[in-house]
Amino acid sequence: MAFKAVRFTTQPNQAEFFGTLRKRVSDYFETNKISKHANGEMIFKSIALLLIYLVPFVLILTSAFSSNFMNMVLWGVMGIGMAGLGLSVMHDANHGAYSSNQRINKIVGAVMYLIGGIPSNWRIQHNILHHSFTNVDGLDEDIQPAGLLRFSPTKPRKKIHRFQHIYVWPLYTLMTVLWSTTKDFKQVNRYNKMGLNKTQNRTYQSLLTELILSKIGYYIVFLVLPLLLSNAPWFITVSGYIMMHLMTGFILAVIFQPAHVMPDLVFVKPTEKGTVENSWAIHELQTTSNFAPNNKILNWYVGGLNFQVEHHLFPNICHVHYKKISAIVEQTAKEHGLPYHSMPTFRKAISEHTKMLMKLGREDWETPNLVVA
Repeated sequence: MAFKAVRFTTQPNQAEFFGTLRKRVSDYFETNKISKHANGEMIFKSIALLLIYLVPFVLILTSAFSSNFMNMVLWGVMGIGMAGLGLSVMHDANHGAYSSNQRINKIVGAVMYLIGGIPSNWRIQHNILHHSFTNVDGLDEDIQPAGLLRFSPTKPRKKIHRFQHIYVWPLYTLMTVLWSTTKDFKQVNRYNKMGLNKTQNRTYQSLLTELILSKIGYYIVFLVLPLLLSNAPWFITVSGYIMMHLMTGFILAVIFQPAHVMPDLVFVKPTEKGTVENSWAIHELQTTSNFAPNNKILNWYVGGLNFQVEHHLFPNICHVHYKKISAIVEQTAKEHGLPYHSMPTFRKAISEHTKMLMKLGREDWETPNLVVA
């Protein structure tokens, strides 16, 4: 099936909002004489997260601890580091936000290989589909999980969905397990049929070769080597490896899902005409939510992805600047009578996300969440 995008039709008053916002954000960087890319804080964070991921791995390989419990702890720390690398470092680099030098972005973005994926697939799913068509049925893969889950009112409701707010949490842990095994292979084939692999200036053959070699390399380094070199029993190594991925998947899911699957956000079901009577920027405001804006620890660890509104409007700006520009975005949205969704705490965001899962599992509705393009 060929890729068919929806078109956003910007009205004059809507264009004014984003034009004003872009100027104000640009003025912020110019006035303060700072780059919109990574700074010292970001470089320190990148090194710290890489060490949180790799130092425990070296300790596992060298059998620094004889205790099975400590070996499991090390795998758990790796899971925290893996998620942090994905949320903070890989994410910015593959958006081209880490540096003004695209070669540096490519090098830093290659961290993706260390966590079991390939950059090209991620950029198609995340940058092209999710960011361009947030919460749009048939285009945003983040709201199109397997049949056990219903993340959008545009999808059919099944009886089992009534309990999804209960069983969703263990399923969230499988995110990177699937990613590092079958998901990438399915995506590279699907994107080839849709013609999206061309957006990465790559052929299907070269992507498939890269995918196979990177997976082999990943499993040799992060599973085979520990089995061969570590003194830990094989079942501890395998259990630790699986636990690492389960922790990473859960962390990633509970950060990304409350940003878009929420009660007050809009979902779009395109018609055959394939147009949205809205500007892209306003669509992003309607489909995206922040959370815990004043939680410094969370903001550091999740790469500013608790400022999802700012990230979706300015994905080419490094996340270390989102806290500062959030006041500009909120004020400009309010001046134009537009929504600016933000949950005060992470706990509140999880609570509202759970309520949305319950609603999706028990109700069919068309307004205000479902908009037909």
